[in-house]
Amino acid sequence: MGNLLSVCDIKDDVYEILDFAKRFKNSQIDEYPLKGKSLAMIFQKSSTRTRVSFEVAMYELGGQSLFLSSNDLQMGRGEPISDTAKVLSRYVHGIMIRALHHRDVEELAIEAEVPVISGLTDLEHPCQALADMLTIKEHKGDFNRKLSYLGDGNNVCNSLILISALLAMDIYVGCPKGYEPDLKIVEEAKKIALKNGSKVEITSDANLAVKDADIIYTDVWVSMGDEAEKEKRMKDLAPYQVNQSLMDLAKDDAIFMHCLPAIRGEEVSSEVIDGKNSVIIDQAENRLHAQKAVLYFFLKD
Repeated sequence: MGNLLSVCDIKDDVYEILDFAKRFKNSQIDEYPLKGKSLAMIFQKSSTRTRVSFEVAMYELGGQSLFLSSNDLQMGRGEPISDTAKVLSRYVHGIMIRALHHRDVEELAIEAEVPVISGLTDLEHPCQALADMLTIKEHKGDFNRKLSYLGDGNNVCNSLILISALLAMDIYVGCPKGYEPDLKIVEEAKKIALKNGSKVEITSDANLAVKDADIIYTDVWVSMGDEAEKEKRMKDLAPYQVNQSLMDLAKDDAIFMHCLPAIRGEEVSSEVIDGKNSVIIDQAENRLHAQKAVLYFFLKD
């Protein structure tokens, strides 16, 4: 039994999972492969795309999903994570959790007797990264590319760094000092990239990060839980807004990506996110196909 808490958990399987996602999108896998399966979905943080894509994915694969907010679980009222994990394991075939803290998901996975899939933590967002790579493959044809991420080196950025290294794609992260991605993740990704012949570069120079890029990616500057830092973050990250001036430094056919929700006028200008090079809706759709692939990979007989 395996879990998906980090991109590293699928380091030997990422190509296979992406192939499943492509085949699901093209309706090339038999219907209802998860008939009779149930997925518990724990949400400590709200979401649009994660909830809808997992619910629809389970339904279209022939299974069922159970939405469980903190108010629906005794875990939110003091029950140990270990008890919740053990009890849910007797009811369902898998657990998806969108959590505040990565350590809680790690504990859940240790105690559970069924696969645990991360729908986001404060450290990583592996399912988003899979959808992103499916989108890049569709629009660019291969991974021999330069991906530039601008802004806060957050959970999305951490997973992008790891999956880019696994797929031998160059990734440049442009961010101000104090907003760098997780150091341990960067070190691990650099080891993988060195073996695969690609690059992982962290720089405070936004222009250098995007120069000749094939893909430019950003995320919100103020994530849930960071509201108290909003004023400082807005000031520090302002030079990293993805606007047309920065896009002009990338290749002419560079695509723009954002995991959504987005705030126009902050991390990205309306001109860019609503422009002809934006693939954000394709990217959002691919969450569904990536989720199907992950569920199939971890829950199938």
